Amino acid sequence: MNQTRVFLILAWLMVAMLLWMEWGKEKAAPPATAVPVAALTADGAASVPAAVPAPQAGGAAVPTATASQPAAPVSTAVGGGDRVNVRSDVLDLVLDGGSVLQADLPKFPQARQSGSAPVRLFDTDPAHFYAAQAGWVSATGAAPSHQSGFVPEGPQRDFVLADGQNQVVVPFVWHGPDGVSIRRSYTLTRGSYAVEVRDEVINQGTTPWQGQVYRQLIRKPPTIKRGYTQPESFSFTGAAWYDGDYQRRKFDEDFLEDGRVNAQAARGWIAMLQHHFFSAWIPEGQQPSTISLDAPPSGALVRELGEAVQVAPGATATTQARLYVGPKLVSEIRAQQVPGLERAVDYSQFSILALLGEGLFWVLSHLYGLFGNWGWAIIGLVVLVKAVLYPLSAAQYKSFAKMRKFQPRIQQLKERYGDDKQKFQTAMMELYKKEKINPMGGCLPILVQMPVFLALYWVLVESVELRHAPWILWIQDLTARDPYFILPVINVAVMWFTQKLQPAPGMDPMQQKMMQFMPVAFGVMMAFFPAGLVLYWVTNGSLGLLQQWWMMKRHGEPATKATPAK
Repeated sequence: MNQTRVFLILAWLMVAMLLWMEWGKEKAAPPATAVPVAALTADGAASVPAAVPAPQAGGAAVPTATASQPAAPVSTAVGGGDRVNVRSDVLDLVLDGGSVLQADLPKFPQARQSGSAPVRLFDTDPAHFYAAQAGWVSATGAAPSHQSGFVPEGPQRDFVLADGQNQVVVPFVWHGPDGVSIRRSYTLTRGSYAVEVRDEVINQGTTPWQGQVYRQLIRKPPTIKRGYTQPESFSFTGAAWYDGDYQRRKFDEDFLEDGRVNAQAARGWIAMLQHHFFSAWIPEGQQPSTISLDAPPSGALVRELGEAVQVAPGATATTQARLYVGPKLVSEIRAQQVPGLERAVDYSQFSILALLGEGLFWVLSHLYGLFGNWGWAIIGLVVLVKAVLYPLSAAQYKSFAKMRKFQPRIQQLKERYGDDKQKFQTAMMELYKKEKINPMGGCLPILVQMPVFLALYWVLVESVELRHAPWILWIQDLTARDPYFILPVINVAVMWFTQKLQPAPGMDPMQQKMMQFMPVAFGVMMAFFPAGLVLYWVTNGSLGLLQQWWMMKRHGEPATKATPAK
């Protein structure tokens, strides 16, 4: 088999897989049967549709929407309550009790330049609307929604985590007409991107009260620039949830194209993912909840509806959740100790590649702890991967060396049989058999290494730890392109020399010219890739070139001379 062509085909297959994984439609989640949407009214306020059967009170169900009675839309309007500002060392939020309206990340500027504004996740701008909302629905009486009801408990409107202080608490309250009150507190902890949201239901009335808390994330799908030069285009953007298994739904023109969701979960969570950052509602405890999706006008919504809470007169009940809003820092995510949440760092939709990516990042992070620089950590990771895969690579290059050694004799056979390709192939296989050359010897090692290389690619694309990280000299941002194209040029040179060492038995002149053009084509393609990815390819290619040169020198000399054709 032509080893050069095999290598080229596999390289193109890798590119094709990357493109398919990005632009292909998500088909992993099985379509769910659409269920009636119940409009649960709360104290005369805007209704909150729920894609689950409504709670019952006294045997009578809350009216359910039908085809002749469409469900009320999910409003994206900003709540009308008083706004409260709260700042910790890592979060800057704007709240109104029922919603987190705005969230800035002071430690993550939008650009590397000094003075750049911080990354903003939640936003009230209609063009970039994104919010975390929480409210209650009740079948027995009034309840506060995320749009109205909650008001600040006290006159303070600005909260700041002071030096020496570990937590800051922002209180809100809702007073119902029947003696029922709900006190809500948002607690921000120093160094944490997880906000604790606690609701305490106090029934000072004379009748029992029943309600369900809902928490939801709603967003207008962002416009993402597509193409090889845009790393965010290769990262998953959409809704995700955990119902015992990790599930996700990509933002699309029709968010509900693959069907509605009605998933029951004991320790479930919901999230909105994007490149490097995400938000998630994580309910506390083991209480079951129902997860659903909705598609309000020009938006997408994922909701978690809690189990019904019964509060007798004179009694209280509490429910609590964490709202994570921040970067996909592996250490922070693991600290939440929530099943499946590590998949928010979306190395791949395929579980095997995702697990492999997690392992590779674990190694990469320890190398960073050793070198203190992500660029050197990338180089160290490639060296370790090359060392682990050395037996396979050695077999591959040894096969290349043997084929190169007998290339003059193969060329002689080609000249002897001319255009009779069948006789040429038969004679070449007889030569391989006689000289104990395995023409597939170089294929299997490449196939085995492909999952590792793909997982490494996703680790470098997805890891927020590398965002705006410098390497040396002219590379001051591993997630941006090389400003002087030095690494891409080195990559072209490495590919060209590698190609010269690889055997090409039976290749016609036209194919040879095409192969000579391939290093330039790949060099142009990678010229606008993030520098961290190109650094990986240059390091991997350079080590491969050295290894191949050594194996050629050791096993490929002297070359077998061809005898003159008769």
